Amino acid sequence: MAVTVPRDVLHRYYRFSLYNSPFDAHDKGRAIDLYPDGDRAPSPVAGEVLETKRVRAPPKPYAAADDHLILVDTGEHVARLLHVKPSVERGETVTVGDDLGELVRAGFFAPWVPNHVHLGFRSPDANPYRASGSLPISVGVDVEPLSWNGTGTVAEAGETWARLDSPEHPEPGERFVGIANEGGDESGTGGDEGVLDGGLPHYDGGGLLGGVGSERVAFAGTRVGTADGRTVAWDDVTVYANGDPVTGLALFCSRDDAGAKLVGEGVELAVGEDVTVTIER
Repeated sequence: MAVTVPRDVLHRYYRFSLYNSPFDAHDKGRAIDLYPDGDRAPSPVAGEVLETKRVRAPPKPYAAADDHLILVDTGEHVARLLHVKPSVERGETVTVGDDLGELVRAGFFAPWVPNHVHLGFRSPDANPYRASGSLPISVGVDVEPLSWNGTGTVAEAGETWARLDSPEHPEPGERFVGIANEGGDESGTGGDEGVLDGGLPHYDGGGLLGGVGSERVAFAGTRVGTADGRTVAWDDVTVYANGDPVTGLALFCSRDDAGAKLVGEGVELAVGEDVTVTIER
């Protein structure tokens, strides 16, 4: 049975994603990444701290050598939290919103991924140190799908990413939105198709949140994958920005902004530049 992360918890973060990761812990939406403002981590759970543990991270020139695991007994499950240097200790009690510590930029991150809290849940009798096999997670909010035609202007940019100003968030700060799946049937029509989540196509698969009965996954006029329930298998596609190939698109659910995010080592787009994104099968 899925563990629901409630609305009041999710709204403490400006962004969340269940599928935008290459790691097994996120397989079939069994973990969620929560993106807070600032460099501190508010706790998404309440309970007793069972243990804090240093974890060796993959070596990356832009990342810390070590990560950290925090285990919290919520009374019903054991919560696994990563990417936070803990300011809490074993035996302490935390409530939702309490400061857990400083966010860690770990070697598990791709260079375009912002700092965040990784959260998963395991049964009390399960091995809490294993990364895979946690319980499925659902979210206690309805994420609004936003149509996108593949165009926009660069609103923010870094060395390995660029966020466009389109699609535009209809009411920043008030609710979560994401890029809509416009799959439907082969004619491109259908009912509630949901919101896309994940790294297209640079991670093995993605997710479809809130969709009803859709198997065909498409947006910006192109079919990009197939959904089995809420889990998506990407087709063999390449993403282009103004005709140049990029690693892909980072798809997530956002509270404050909604623009499409292009990622990759070769992203060379400047703020104010107009961009047309195309996807080729």
